[in-house]
Amino acid sequence: MANINLSLQVLPVVPDSEIYPVVDKVIEHIKSTGVKYEVGPMETTMEGELDQLLDIVKKAQEICVEEGAERVVSVIKIDYKPEGVTINEKIYKYRK
Repeated sequence: MANINLSLQVLPVVPDSEIYPVVDKVIEHIKSTGVKYEVGPMETTMEGELDQLLDIVKKAQEICVEEGAERVVSVIKIDYKPEGVTINEKIYKYRK
């Protein structure tokens, strides 16, 4: 299967002072997988095979709970086309 883009925003239900540390743990996990990713102010966009990225989403939920979240709300966006899609093709013209 060709690469897709998947954007993930996790909103762990923890005290305000703990939100960024929990989200940082999720981003550390994404980094450890070796997939191409870009962190944005509202979400992290990843590039890879659908099954691998969905496994990362599942693990992100688990990490939030392991870090003390009573609940996790996640927003996921998937961009798929049969021939594949890349982060670069979408934003190359905006990079300096």
